[in-house]
Amino acid sequence: MKKEFPVKLLGAARIPSPLPLSCDSIQEEFQFVNDDSCILHDVAIRSSGKGQKHFSFEQAGPRSHSYFDASKVRAGIVTCGGLCPGINNVIRTIVMQLHHNYGVHRIHGFRYGFQGFIPSYQHEIVDLKPANVQNIHNLGGSILSSSRGPQDPVEMVDCLERNNIRILYCIGGDGTLCGAHAIAEEVGRRKEKISIIGIPKTIDNDIPYCVKTFGFETAFSKAVESVQAAHSEAYGYNYGVVIIKLMGRNSGFIAANTSLACPDVNFVLIPEVPFTLEGEKGVLRSLERGFEAKKDLGRHPHSVIVVAEGAGQDLMGNTGKDLDASGNVRFRDIGYFLKEKIQDYFKDRLPVNIKLIEPSYMIRSLPANPHDAIFCYYLADHAVHAGMAGKTDMMVGYWNGHFTHVPLETVIQEEKRINPHGEFWRQVLFSTGQPGDMYSPQN
Repeated sequence: MKKEFPVKLLGAARIPSPLPLSCDSIQEEFQFVNDDSCILHDVAIRSSGKGQKHFSFEQAGPRSHSYFDASKVRAGIVTCGGLCPGINNVIRTIVMQLHHNYGVHRIHGFRYGFQGFIPSYQHEIVDLKPANVQNIHNLGGSILSSSRGPQDPVEMVDCLERNNIRILYCIGGDGTLCGAHAIAEEVGRRKEKISIIGIPKTIDNDIPYCVKTFGFETAFSKAVESVQAAHSEAYGYNYGVVIIKLMGRNSGFIAANTSLACPDVNFVLIPEVPFTLEGEKGVLRSLERGFEAKKDLGRHPHSVIVVAEGAGQDLMGNTGKDLDASGNVRFRDIGYFLKEKIQDYFKDRLPVNIKLIEPSYMIRSLPANPHDAIFCYYLADHAVHAGMAGKTDMMVGYWNGHFTHVPLETVIQEEKRINPHGEFWRQVLFSTGQPGDMYSPQN
């Protein structure tokens, strides 16, 4: 079977693993994972599948032999980008697994993201030991803090060499994974033996080849609570309208999942699906027709609108030229924009009462919920095994119910987004009842 996603190795792993696992497939006990173990990319069987190619990922898990000598190796951990539920869970698990299961006792944390590698910022490198991480899973945010923006990979690798760091765990989203890949490339140019392992972190859930990222489930479950409160607020007024603006720069997974989980939502606006405000098929007229339909049925006229932060940027004349420290486009406030447009539209039509709620920053700073906490544990555990086995320039993914190794070069070339023509978006439209032609390209 073809490996479409080959993972780089620093070299042959020759040091027997200290883990109490078996290499004997006959034995009924916990076993090591062989590099030949693969997870299919596509498990669907098609009737016309003759000659069909099957691609696969390398399966994650503990290997029978380590590349690094635990008694000599130093490991580093860095967290970058926006905060996210579960970061501290990942840090804790990496430290605990390295220390207790592999015997790696020199683990360092780099403060304030990639800035922590650059001498001019003068951020201290902290020692991470079981005693000082054992309770951090109860805290939101990151004990290492974070920052945005790229740094010079040459300086970052210089720092790794000065501190004799041989395994670096990079916890972050697409920007962090791009940075991790740049570090790995610089390591390769120097022919150094340093393992670079990415762990996907973002509440937006927009990392490819990973069914979900940690923090996402906590984020959208808390967003549901906001929507439930928003519905009560909207229902409390005649022609009450509440707009809930949620995170989602280029993908609307939080907004869409929240709406499916909370059927009180009437409209969902996401970056993947263009929409118009004006005209017979626009959002404003659709909102008005929704009021009319409720009145005709003898129901209380009100509406709940969920919008992702990256939706409708074209309507506000965002040229995409204004960038933040990470090189991302600075988005204009779609929530405030919608509120103003709705107020103007109904000024001489109906006595609408409009509220705007933005729970985003409170959501992303929460501790992980139990499901996310378990997922964080698995991701970090597999990251530790990959690093000790000498894997590099890769991310731990999750695909078809299994944890996988995915090359960073593959990850950073794509972006996971909602398919506007897929089953998931169809279900969102059915749940909300919003008109599909509101998004017609003819509008």
